[in-house]
Amino acid sequence: MSDQIKFIVDNLNKEPFRKNYNLITFDSLEPMQLLQVLNDVLAEIDPKQDVDIREEMPEQTAKRMLSLLGILKYKPPGSATDMSTFRQGLVIGSKPVIYPVLHWLLQRTNELKKRAYLARFLIKLEVPSEFLQDETVADTNKQYEDLMEGFKTLHKECEQLKTSGFSTAEIRRVETVQNHQRMLKIARQLRVEKEREEFLAQQKQEQKNQLFHAVQRLQRIQNQLKSMRHAAADAKPESLMKRLEEEIKFNSYMVTEKFPKELENKKKELHFLQKVISEPAMGQSDLLELESKINEINTQINQLIEKKMIRNEPIEGRLSLYRQQASIISHKKEAKAEELQEAKEKLANLEREVSVKTNQTREFDGTEVLKGDEFKRYVSKLRSKSTIFKKKHQIIAEFKAEFGLLQRTEELLKQRHENIQHQLQTLEEKKGISGYSYTQEELERVSALKSEVDEVKGRTLDDMSEMVKKLNSLVTEKKSALAPVIKELRQLRQKCQELTQECDEKKSQYDSCAAGLESNRSKLEQEVRGLREECLQEESRYHYTNFMIKNLEVQLRRATDEMKAYVSSDQQEKRKAIREQYTKNITEQENLGKKLREKQKAVRESHGPNMKQAKMWRDFEQLMECKKQCFLKQQSQTSIGQVIQEGGEDRLIL
Repeated sequence: MSDQIKFIVDNLNKEPFRKNYNLITFDSLEPMQLLQVLNDVLAEIDPKQDVDIREEMPEQTAKRMLSLLGILKYKPPGSATDMSTFRQGLVIGSKPVIYPVLHWLLQRTNELKKRAYLARFLIKLEVPSEFLQDETVADTNKQYEDLMEGFKTLHKECEQLKTSGFSTAEIRRVETVQNHQRMLKIARQLRVEKEREEFLAQQKQEQKNQLFHAVQRLQRIQNQLKSMRHAAADAKPESLMKRLEEEIKFNSYMVTEKFPKELENKKKELHFLQKVISEPAMGQSDLLELESKINEINTQINQLIEKKMIRNEPIEGRLSLYRQQASIISHKKEAKAEELQEAKEKLANLEREVSVKTNQTREFDGTEVLKGDEFKRYVSKLRSKSTIFKKKHQIIAEFKAEFGLLQRTEELLKQRHENIQHQLQTLEEKKGISGYSYTQEELERVSALKSEVDEVKGRTLDDMSEMVKKLNSLVTEKKSALAPVIKELRQLRQKCQELTQECDEKKSQYDSCAAGLESNRSKLEQEVRGLREECLQEESRYHYTNFMIKNLEVQLRRATDEMKAYVSSDQQEKRKAIREQYTKNITEQENLGKKLREKQKAVRESHGPNMKQAKMWRDFEQLMECKKQCFLKQQSQTSIGQVIQEGGEDRLIL
């Protein structure tokens, strides 16, 4: 497992990922961060996977990743029964599931890129057979299959050309083809247009993604607006202000107490981890030494606790009790704040799910999801229908049981009737009157049918006349019964109109009151903001004034000390006075200035003779240099073409 993680970390730190991980930081990644790393690797293989999983539903992320892994022919370790575990681990970002997938992907990235590219064109779209009965659909499907086969052929030829290694001489043969410049120009234009088409397709996909995210954001905002309007419609201004105060208290607690503590804990944990990383690897001896130190410190702590219990100071005991109660209350407060935060996050997730389900329902059948009282009425109606359905279902079950019993009885009777008929036919054949019973039955059946038809005709006429009488009497009864109800309904309608008008007036009053309270609240907020700024200015002015007072006090103290030292009769103390020191410095500087003036006077007096002497020395130097040059020139002129005898030898100088 460690070799696998090391391989993953090494490849992620290379191009094109450049994640800058080590073993500890990679192993400490959260499940969401680990899923994002897996998504980045998949996006390197297939650019369509380049999305932010924080803006995507977990089900969509898992479905997208599973479909791509299926295209890449990744086989999870284990049997077929472990597929559900693999899917669940992929959704929650489990390390035992993600690590093997990353190891497998990073081992064969180039091969998988090629496979993902080919999958875009070679995965066949299955068309149901009933649609293929249409000639247009069948022709289109045939063209689709032909294009797929053509792509396979062209891809094979392209791979062969890549590996064939043509020489430049063979490539130059193209120049002998007629109109090769025009063909090259057309090919260049085709390549440019294809690149432009790919860029436009990519831009279109990005715009679709942005549109999808914008629609989701709009839906969330609309849901929040609806919930806020719904809450505002059922609430009073006092309750709204109370709710706002509670939210402000909660947010201020989160900002001033909880979040700083969590940030400090995270910083401490980060500092500790950085310290652990910077330290060298520890061996068994180092671990034993640390364990011994821990045991010693624990014993010292236990001894201190025993000494403290022996002293048993009452004041300290009461303080410890108060500290314990305060810590318990703070822990409870933190726990409740965390529960509230989790509940808010859960509520937000549920609202997102509700909005998604609402959109799906609206897309499926175009109806709105019921809310509030309408949903309650729908649930009550559904419950009543459910009870009726259960009763009807029970009656149907009883009928089915009775039907089965009657069906069995009918089968037995039919079987007995067949036996009797068979016996009767044998007797008729013996007596020589075969078919007599059948003829008799037919005659009886025809006479019975005739009598039934006559009876039905008479009964139908009587029933119709009686039904007309009943309907007339029923109509008159209903009219008489509905007359007071109609009168009462008219009064109720009038009352409903009055109440509706009153409700509108109250609502307008409430809206005006709410608007006034809102304007007052905004004014109060502005006043509070102005007072806070004024308070900050006054506070800064106070600090500046306090600083100036302290500075003046220091100066006053120094002046007082100076005065005391100056008027003191002690000469040693008097010498420490600043005035004496400054007087001494002034005297020294005056003496130094006097000496410098005397020196300046001496220099000024000797300046003329010195400058004259310096000029004489420069003239003397020029004169000597001129003599030197003349001597050298004369020496060189007299020695040309002469024979000089030195040491018994003759030399000719040219």
